[in-house]
Order: sequence, then C-alpha cells, then structure tokens
Amino acid sequence: MERTSYRLADIVARFGGRVQGDAETTVIQVGALDSAQAGHLAFLASGKYRAQLTATRAAAIILGEADAGATVLPRIVCDNPYAYFAKVSAFLNPAAQLSPGIHPSAAIGEGTHIHPTAHIGPHVVIGAGTRIGARCAIMAGCSIGADVTIGEEARLYPRVVVYHDCALGNRLIAHSGAVIGADGFGMAMDEGRWLKIPQIGRVVIGDDVEIGANTTIDRGALDDTVIEDGVKLDNQIQVAHNVRIGAHTAIAGCVGIAGSTTIGRYCRIGGSAGILGHLSIADHVEISSFTLVGKSIREAGSYTGIFPFSANEEWRKNAAHLRHLDELADKVKMLQQEVEILKGKNR
Repeated sequence: MERTSYRLADIVARFGGRVQGDAETTVIQVGALDSAQAGHLAFLASGKYRAQLTATRAAAIILGEADAGATVLPRIVCDNPYAYFAKVSAFLNPAAQLSPGIHPSAAIGEGTHIHPTAHIGPHVVIGAGTRIGARCAIMAGCSIGADVTIGEEARLYPRVVVYHDCALGNRLIAHSGAVIGADGFGMAMDEGRWLKIPQIGRVVIGDDVEIGANTTIDRGALDDTVIEDGVKLDNQIQVAHNVRIGAHTAIAGCVGIAGSTTIGRYCRIGGSAGILGHLSIADHVEISSFTLVGKSIREAGSYTGIFPFSANEEWRKNAAHLRHLDELADKVKMLQQEVEILKGKNR
C-alpha cells in the first residue's frame, strides 16, 4: 500500500512543538530508533537511549528540549516526546474504515435500533431492544445481548460478547474474546451445597475505554460494575462484580480484581497484580507488577509487594528464614527486655 508522506512542518502545524533542522523533511511512518528506516520518524523519550541516535537510519526524530542538541538529524522538539509519538502514530496509522450496513448473515432481534452509519459484520447476533450508535463497528461473530446500549464510534473486534442490559460508552475499543457482563461469582453455602446468587446488576462503561483481548468484566450482583471514562485495560484481566475503576486508570495484563473493590482515578497497576475484594484504592496510586494488595490504600503513591528473585538455592534459604520470622521477632523482643534489665542493674 502506498503511504502518504508528510513534512515535519505539516506535523508540527497539526500537533504543535517546533522543528529544528530541515522542516521540509518528509516522513511516511513511525519507527523505533534502532530499527527505523528511511522515511521513518523515530522518538527519544529517555536519555538512556541517546547512544542509538548516532546509528539510527530514521529521517527525523521526536525528542524533548533536554535532548534537542543530541543529534544533527531533523527533529521535532516537544514537551512530551512519547505522547507526541503516540499522536503521530495514530495519525499515520488510522484504523481501517468499515463500510456501513448490516451483513446478510447477521441475526438482529426485534426492536433494535442500529444507526445507518454503523457496520454490522458477518454472523453477528444482536438481541432485542439493543441500540447501537453512529459509526460503530461490530465485527464478525460478536454476540450482543438484549437491551444493550452502545454509544457512537465504538469498535468491537471479532467475537466480543456483551451480555444483556449493559451500557457501553462512546469510542469504546473491545478486543477479541472480551466478555462484558457475565455473571459475577456470587455463591452462598446452604447445607453443604452452593446456591447461586442471581447477578442482577449491569456493567456500565464510560467513554474512551479500551478493553484488551480475553479480558472479562463481570456484571454487578445488585448494583452495577462501573468502568469510568478513559480507563485502559490490557489483555486477560479479571474484573469481578461490583468493582468500580476510576477515570483514566491503566491496568496491565493478567491483573485480578476481586468483587466490590473501588479503584481511584489515574491509577497505574502493573501486570499480574492481585487486588482482594471490598477494598478502596485512592486516586494516583501506582501498584508494581505481581504485588498482592490485601488492604485498602488511602494515600496516593507507589506501592510494591514483591519478594525479589534470586538463585534457587539462595531463595530456598531465605524462604526458610522467613518461615521463622515471627519466632525470631519474639526472641529479639526477649533479648531487648534482658538488655533493659541488665542496664538497670548497672545503674
């Protein structure tokens, strides 16, 4: 496919920043410093990669004021090179446009309202009473239950499943295998048997949310599970019933969030972290990968609960010591008491 070329002057006119060097330099694609080719626009977001500037084959570079003199290549100087790169990449690589219309193989329930600009792909199933907004793309094999509401410009990739009564906002992106609105894990023990508790809440998702492949968001037991505006969820995340995730929080892959936990706004949660149920996490909290959160976090900041890896033999020895940590603490306390007694005798 032949790509359109853009001058650095054109890009700066659209996204801001300033050009240092030849503003007539043209680019057709973005690339990494170490693999960029002629016609590519690379970026430098960290000084630790500055050495790669001397060998890069990129036509031009996006960088910050602190690195503006680190190369003789044409460059765009801006406040946030990584965010600038993201904007340029989206501009040069727009999502494929799908033709409006409903594929003949789609099964559409009674009383649905599908905007004429929406795309409904092959073998899509849409339940009765569902409403799908303008310029949505519902791709092959998606299944959408009854009485669902989907806002404008949402993009559901193949085989996304949305259960009944859920409400999805504008510009949602849901990747293949995502399941929105399945039953939460609600059970009650009665005379040695588990009784299923009906899950009668919904999933309510705000605007500009992205949901990764095979991520699951359970519906609420009584109240709704809520994903606020701008939340970004990676692949294979489990969001349990009645969880609330605050606006613009980003969560990496394989995180598990147990039921009825509230996560604040602008949080960042690393991959494979585990968050127990009925907790509250403040705004602007960072949680490191593989951290287990077992109690509420009331203040903004960075939190880590990882036991660092080491050689297996060393790890086994340390683990053995950890097993007796409580016993060791008692012995230290006893020694402290004996020292205090000896000090008293020597006075």
